[in-house]
Amino acid sequence: MIRILQYIFVGIIVSFYFFTINFSFLPLSLNTKVILAVFGVLLLGYNAIVSGKIQITRGLLGAIFLAALFSIICAIAADVNHTVDYAYATYIISFAVWLFAAYTVCLLIKGVHGRVDLYLVGNYLIAVCVAQCILALMIDNIEPFKALVDKFVIQGQEFYDEVDRLYGIGAALDNAGVRFSVVLLILAALVSKNQNIRESKLSLTVYIISFFVILVIGNMISRTTSVGGGLSLAYLVINTGIFTFIVKKRFFKFHTVFLSILVVAVAVSTYFYNTNPDFHDNIRFAFEGFFNWVELGEWKTGSTDKLNREMWVWPTDTKTWVIGSGLFDNFVYSTDIGYCRFILYCGVIGLSSFGLFFAYNAIVFGRKNKKYWDLFLFLLALTFIVWFKVSTDIFLVYALFYCIEALNFGLVTEEKEEVYEDSLLHPRYI
Repeated sequence: MIRILQYIFVGIIVSFYFFTINFSFLPLSLNTKVILAVFGVLLLGYNAIVSGKIQITRGLLGAIFLAALFSIICAIAADVNHTVDYAYATYIISFAVWLFAAYTVCLLIKGVHGRVDLYLVGNYLIAVCVAQCILALMIDNIEPFKALVDKFVIQGQEFYDEVDRLYGIGAALDNAGVRFSVVLLILAALVSKNQNIRESKLSLTVYIISFFVILVIGNMISRTTSVGGGLSLAYLVINTGIFTFIVKKRFFKFHTVFLSILVVAVAVSTYFYNTNPDFHDNIRFAFEGFFNWVELGEWKTGSTDKLNREMWVWPTDTKTWVIGSGLFDNFVYSTDIGYCRFILYCGVIGLSSFGLFFAYNAIVFGRKNKKYWDLFLFLLALTFIVWFKVSTDIFLVYALFYCIEALNFGLVTEEKEEVYEDSLLHPRYI
């Protein structure tokens, strides 16, 4: 029981990191990410004093340089254009906050489990995303619970109510969709690469159920989740042969469980679609493109129509194309599209440096972790695809990887992956 309570506590901390929130009883500047970062600074300082050194990997030094370079370019853009909009000129600070907060999370996981690696962090992220999906449904359907959450958590819920959108505790809109997408890719990688997971039918069932929960309910919260859903399915096709005529023997159990749960998921969704008005509306919103394709013969959604109709806003002069206008905040150009917002803010130079930053992170971990190189390739693809929809980044997951590497000398603890024996989803803990 004590061990389970420890896991729940760590899961809450991981959620505070991955889905940052503000508490109503604390100053707005003190969100959960900042609080974790403060602890990270103190813990790093303590460990440095005890060990007499601070270990920074060569890969992290390169990331620091590129983050600082992007910040400098954005500061120059603001200075050249005589603005005071430093939205991304302070990116190096955001970079540091994510890194120190991730250090707290990884150190806590290591304290509870005796180690920290891709499997444990991945399992916590999966569990947290499933919990956020369940919490979103509870908030939407249980009024006293919604009132309790809204009383203590500040997350812009007034706007979510106004536009009638599901939200969890810190999980809402595109930010939630991007995070769900990241976790779906990590889940696909763990399932397809880890033999121990595939050999346990019970654990495999839990993973696949988690996949569909995040995919379906995550899409109800944010349709950006569909990007991760599509990429993770492509990842599974490449690595397991599912949906192809080539069935590898070692993936037979996975295929059986996946397809069985898929049938059950479709049946359950169809039942609630026809019997529950709220579920009916939410599922139509989540998969609007699919319903329009079936009913109208055209794959489209209200948001994609709006993007194509209104939000492709580009610079009108050479200077803005090169170094931007130094304007980003307050929705000044009335566009959400990442490519447009970055170019309008800091030009092609700034956009290129930011893209290089994420390409660098993917290359660093892909080269060091040969078995999972394609995971980092897909994470890089996710970054560039999401920018067609919204201006965001996924450094928060790379921050975890850098801290895992620093604390553990690699993302994978052992070549034989026997570390799974203490996984959160091991049958002994289910």
